[in-house]
Amino acid sequence: MFRQNAQVPQNLTKEHEEKEYFLLYYQFIKHAFGIDYCNPREKDQIILKLYFDKLPDTKKKNKEFKGYIYALNDFFCINNVHIYNEDIAEVNSKNHVILQCMDIILGAMNFKLNNMNKEKLPNSNKRGKRTIAKEKLYKKILENIKDIYPNFNIGVSTSNRGDFANNWKDSDRHWCFKSKNSIFDSTLTKKAK
Repeated sequence: MFRQNAQVPQNLTKEHEEKEYFLLYYQFIKHAFGIDYCNPREKDQIILKLYFDKLPDTKKKNKEFKGYIYALNDFFCINNVHIYNEDIAEVNSKNHVILQCMDIILGAMNFKLNNMNKEKLPNSNKRGKRTIAKEKLYKKILENIKDIYPNFNIGVSTSNRGDFANNWKDSDRHWCFKSKNSIFDSTLTKKAK
């Protein structure tokens, strides 16, 4: 999931701004994975376990967020998918190889989306070794994604190709989150800068 900064949400309340991280992740869990399509026959009980990187707020606010995630049972249970309180956990990504890999992939995408691949060393016209290495990593990740989606575009959501069940079936998906009440501000694009 990523968000384009040029899509500026409108009419946000102070509460929206304070809970920005949590509101975004709630929508991400609810919609991005196609969980409501993971159990089409509804015969088996599916138990969803969610591991969040350390949540960035107070214990009280983090607990409130986990309560909202737990309440997704009302949304998912119609497909016999369940979330238990003990299966909503905070972890340190440094202790989880899969989360470390996700951090690398997301970092590479962010690197490219924000034109960091063009950054030069101070007082120089050359790019640094780390910038070059990150660009190589991005290109390798992109090559692997294009094996799955030949026409993949890093800046747009992956199409479900007319079938919402593909949100669950696809092995790799990219979701550009855009709130319903946002407007596009072209002065915030890479080209404007």
